[in-house]
Amino acid sequence: MNWEDFRAWGRRAADWAADYHAGLRNRPVRAQVAPGAVLSALPDAPPEGAEAMQAIFDDFEQTLMPGMTHWQHPRFFAYFPANAAPVSVLAEYFVSAIAAQCMLWQTSPAATELETRVCDWMRQAIGLPDGFTGVIQDSASSATLCAVLTMRERALDWQGNKAGLSGQPRLRVYCSAEVHTSVDRAIWIAGLGEENLVRIPTQGASRAMDAEALRAAIAADRAAGHLPAGIIACTGGTSAGASDDIAAVMDVAEAEGLYTHVDAAWAGSAMICPEFRALWAGVERADSVVMNPHKWLGAQFDCTTHFLRNPHDLVRTLAIQPEYLKTHGADGVVNYSEWSVPLGRRFRALKLWFLIRAHGLEGLREMIRNHVTWAQDLAARLEATEGFEIVTQPMLSLFTFRHLGGEDLDAHNQDLLNRINDDGRIYLTQTRIDGAFVIRFQAGAFTATAQDVAMAYDVITELAGT
Repeated sequence: MNWEDFRAWGRRAADWAADYHAGLRNRPVRAQVAPGAVLSALPDAPPEGAEAMQAIFDDFEQTLMPGMTHWQHPRFFAYFPANAAPVSVLAEYFVSAIAAQCMLWQTSPAATELETRVCDWMRQAIGLPDGFTGVIQDSASSATLCAVLTMRERALDWQGNKAGLSGQPRLRVYCSAEVHTSVDRAIWIAGLGEENLVRIPTQGASRAMDAEALRAAIAADRAAGHLPAGIIACTGGTSAGASDDIAAVMDVAEAEGLYTHVDAAWAGSAMICPEFRALWAGVERADSVVMNPHKWLGAQFDCTTHFLRNPHDLVRTLAIQPEYLKTHGADGVVNYSEWSVPLGRRFRALKLWFLIRAHGLEGLREMIRNHVTWAQDLAARLEATEGFEIVTQPMLSLFTFRHLGGEDLDAHNQDLLNRINDDGRIYLTQTRIDGAFVIRFQAGAFTATAQDVAMAYDVITELAGT
């Protein structure tokens, strides 16, 4: 393909995308194919010669599309959203066309300086104070890894990268059982070992880390000769929206001199609405905070904003400056590759800039408030329906429930969930609460309406036989 061919196919791709989104409500949300069906339809060997674009496109539509789960579907109520507002998709189109490698200021000054500006816009939007500085990471998993590496280096007086962990006391990191498994992976990759991720019991309706139990665990580790390194708190945990008492966690962290990271990957987007900020009261005292505009706000994946009270600690942990990466004659510039694990960096700031300008914060607030209201209404309707139990009340737009039928409730609800997802009109996922299998609902699709959420009630109750 040359650029003249691209011109024609680009127009066709734009038409296809608009038609695809216009017809999403007519498609089943989750892919309705058997395992291996797509793989078996693909040639075993790569082509030796060039193939016509029309043939490639036909196979895309006929072979691949039936195997796609539609994450932009307005009735995608599973996991968390991975929204892609049209303006964000358009921005990504430009990013792909420019195809810049934005690792250093000099490799694209506009990319670096726009990142600085939009991160500060997001800081203001979610109510973090002036002392925080932001960077765009690919995902919350990477931001959490950066935080854990910084905890490690800070606890070892910045000698871990140089001398390794051999011969050092056991470094300990503290969190509840409600945090995302990306925390476990960060502990693995940082070389700390999963045995040194200390799980603190939770309490209360918000399933928050018990601050006194946290304090006691740290004291016990110090007495055992271990080296406490940091605490990871969460706001809006993946399973059921668990939210730690951030202020209480910070009291412990400050008394113990520990680095803190707050994972608000999903719920952080809701903090653009001032009325929801009580959920993370005390967050301004954290060292590191992460939230994902690529979840609820509509920025195309991947786009994670990572805020730091003292970015120097992160840069000291990650920066490597060989001669070929130095920028001469431009003192004081920021090279964001020194703030993240990968050297290479995409121009992620562009889609966030387009998104915020095209929708405005008030437009985004309206969407989030609607989702919260609709989810609360659905939970109330299910709770009032005979045979249903709300297991965890709505935290923003997320709640869990189960149907009280059959002798084996876990098996009964697994079967109900399977039938719901095979039906195709909506898509839900599961979790476990205190060991019990429950069905999980969250409203977050960019194009969802009140009618889409109301349909969820109809599908759930119809297939439950109520």
